[in-house]
Formats: sequence, C-alpha cells, structure tokens
Amino acid sequence: MERWEEKFWEQGFRRVAGVDEAGRGPLAGPVVAAAVIFPPSLDLPLLKDSKLLSPKKRWELACRIVELAEDWAIGIGSVAEIDLLGIREATFRAMYRALCSLRLPPDMVLIDGNSSPPLPWPHLTIVKGDSRVASVAAASILAKVTRDRLMEDLHPLFPQYNFKRHKGYPTKEHKELLARYGPVSLHRRTFAPVRHFWEDKKNG
Repeated sequence: MERWEEKFWEQGFRRVAGVDEAGRGPLAGPVVAAAVIFPPSLDLPLLKDSKLLSPKKRWELACRIVELAEDWAIGIGSVAEIDLLGIREATFRAMYRALCSLRLPPDMVLIDGNSSPPLPWPHLTIVKGDSRVASVAAASILAKVTRDRLMEDLHPLFPQYNFKRHKGYPTKEHKELLARYGPVSLHRRTFAPVRHFWEDKKNG
C-alpha cells in the first residue's frame, strides 16, 4: 500500500477517511458504501482490494478493521434509488451516507475511482485506490462483506433465486433463474437483462 494517509497526516489532516463501494454491477440488491478512518501509525499488511480476497479472508480482515479502526460507517443506496436516479447517483448517495454516519466528520476523504459526489469536506479521488490506499482497501472490504451478508439475509424472501450464492451478480445461474421466474422487487428493473423480463411481466 502507498502511504497516502501519512502524507495527509503530515499536513495536519487528522481524520483521513477512505471510501469505497460494493455492488455497482449486480442485477439485484442495493449498492453499499463504507468509510474507514485509521489511527496514525496503524499497519495492516494483509490489506488489499476486496475482490482479490477469499470470502473467509475478507471476513477475517473485516473483523480486524472494525476492531482497529478509529471510526467506520456504512451507507446504502436502495434498489428504488438505483432505478430512479441511476447507479452512479445511488452510489454517490451511499458514499455520502457512510461519511455522514461517522461519529465525527472527516478532515480529508480519499475515494476509490475517478469521480466523487459533491462533498463538504476536502476530498481526492484515486484510481485503483482499493489496491493503493489502506483505508480505501479497508472500506472496500467492509462494503463487500456488508453487501454479501445483506444478500444472504434476503435469500429466504426469494429462495428460488439463490441470492445467497451469487449475491445478485449477473452469473449464468442468476440469468437462467431470471428467465425462469421473472424479476422480483429486489431486482434492478432498469438494468439489462432485467428490464426485458420486467416489461414481459408487466404486459403478461
């Protein structure tokens, strides 16, 4: 990891928050964002982009992050917001909610990617931040673990879709089940191929 937080700590930014999201690509379920603030000098050498970790290792690291972080919070963009506003705006809202849910406001915000929501705090976007910045990598892990657990919790409502396995992502299995059963309220009706099946369901 590059020492982005240290650079800002040296400039007097005490509470440096890393932000990332999980769930932009699925056909179902919300988008989830997390914000993480580490205390100065904390070192978690096993941190990396959540997509490069096994579910077991993500869970283990999430427990360590929650234990060691100075502050952390989660924000959610609902399926209704995704369909009404688009995934980009729903993601920005989730990020903003995560930051607003911190116990104290951040002094600096580091965001994965190349765009950010309008924020009242100093902020910087960092391409591939989830593999370069410790607090952003930690946020990616918390967001992914939270979203996966949420989809597992929602599985009993729609057991025919097996959300506990594919978590709403557009896997071959999920697409086959979508074609067989049609979309449910958890699906993002503005996403292809959900939109096609949603129109068929309305007209049928």
